[in-house]
Amino acid sequence: MLNRLGNAGGPLVGTSPGQSAPAGDAMDLDSIQSPRLTQLFDQIRPFLLERINIAEAQRLSRKELAGQVSDIVIDALDQTPSASPSLSEQRRLVSLSVEYILNQEPEAAPALPVASPGAPPRAPARPSHGVSSKASLEEAKRKVKPLVLERIDVGAASSLDYGALVRELSGVVAEIREELRVHLNHNEHNELVTALVDDMVGLGPLEALLSDPSVNDIMVNGPNQVYVERNGKLDLTDIRFQDNNHVMSIATRIVTRIGRRIDESNPICDARLADGSRVNVIAPPLAIDGTSISIRKFSTKNLSLDSLAKYGSMSQKMCMLLKIAARSRLNVLISGGTGSGKTTLLNALSQMIDPGERIVTIEDAAELQLQQPHVVRLETRPPNLEGKGEVNMRALVKNSLRMRPDRIIVGEVRGSEAVDMLQAMNTGHEGSMCTVHANKPRDALVRLENMVGMAGINLPSKAVRTQIASAVDLIVQTSRMRDGKRRVATITEIVGMEGDVIVTQDLFNFEFTGEDERGILRGNFRSAGVRPNFLPKAEYAGLGQTLMEIM
Repeated sequence: MLNRLGNAGGPLVGTSPGQSAPAGDAMDLDSIQSPRLTQLFDQIRPFLLERINIAEAQRLSRKELAGQVSDIVIDALDQTPSASPSLSEQRRLVSLSVEYILNQEPEAAPALPVASPGAPPRAPARPSHGVSSKASLEEAKRKVKPLVLERIDVGAASSLDYGALVRELSGVVAEIREELRVHLNHNEHNELVTALVDDMVGLGPLEALLSDPSVNDIMVNGPNQVYVERNGKLDLTDIRFQDNNHVMSIATRIVTRIGRRIDESNPICDARLADGSRVNVIAPPLAIDGTSISIRKFSTKNLSLDSLAKYGSMSQKMCMLLKIAARSRLNVLISGGTGSGKTTLLNALSQMIDPGERIVTIEDAAELQLQQPHVVRLETRPPNLEGKGEVNMRALVKNSLRMRPDRIIVGEVRGSEAVDMLQAMNTGHEGSMCTVHANKPRDALVRLENMVGMAGINLPSKAVRTQIASAVDLIVQTSRMRDGKRRVATITEIVGMEGDVIVTQDLFNFEFTGEDERGILRGNFRSAGVRPNFLPKAEYAGLGQTLMEIM
């Protein structure tokens, strides 16, 4: 391993005890009774004076100051291997250091006191190369990275798992830092090593956002602008890429993992990450300000319909209605805008499918998380460099009909595959589900009709609408509202046809009543109180009485 990665025998970076002194734990320097503690404090005092600006430090809260001092104390003790203080001694040293700084005159740094008798001589103070800001850490990475790449076998390094590569690179980086006289504390060293590993085998600056559970979406608008969505709201981050080539390198790494490509001749690509997160990339010349990457993160929470009801996305009665719909093998169309929770609801609804059924899922980029044991997952394929070999959604839907499915689930209907999906729903594949982009249930029906026309089939409007009315039983409309919360806005049932018009009736809808002091919308999920048209199917499933009770 040393031959492949350079001399990795340098000291491994330790972890910080992480236990700073509690705020308010006042301790005067004169209260030190232990000669050993006095000796240890004398050893770390030069580091404090070297790396702390007294005037700025005294403006911090005690807790903030303790956090900064803790890193310096740990760094100082690690450079004195003979010290080996206990955890309690480390905590006292942090408290002493905080009190020492707070008691100094900010106008001038105090002279170093004479060490107590018997204490080892102090090491001369080194020039400060401390890296305390993000910009400085990027500068350190810029200096260190070329030397790291010279000393390691990148091919061998990429074969290691993430943790092993971090451990091996840590020693190499420590040696290079020593040569360049770049002084970092442990946290900064760890940040530098992690950033280098992320650039080599991960997704660079995006790794921190991907590991943040509060982030739902990541939007890269060129090298200098990265937005995230948290709780339905967009926030600009301080993350930056080196240049557009850096962004393009990360985008290429994402798409090549699943056998796709992104370049000037093929500047648009849909892909997915290893964890199932959905990715869209659009590159120059189409993206004028630099490569754009949009990531819809894979949810680690396997949400159920009950969970969605608990979070306020729907009422308990609506939850029960959707359970009955799935058990009664209704064909369900989930409609909504971008980011409104369509896929989340589809995943939750699919949990009600019987484990004994054979399910075929069809998606552009696989992201559904079905829990049943008998699932066949199909994914589209783009054309190759010669423009051949493309397999689109329509081809997959057609092929799925030959696979003896009990249910077909299409991640998103967006084109001519709508014809084959409707035919599948009409030819014995009851209980199938799909999503569509639309703002209202009626708009979803219009979109379906238009997508049938995209297939090039010349049918009268009434014939198309009759097929839609006989195929789709229920439309569930989702919405991301202005408070950032996603709710089921309407559950609409298709009743049949009257002349050339598809007749629908609302079973439940969300009625807005106001908002609270936090800006959260108030409202009620109201039942229309009508008799559902699918009652005979619910009765056949043994759920007719339950259905009437919730209505």
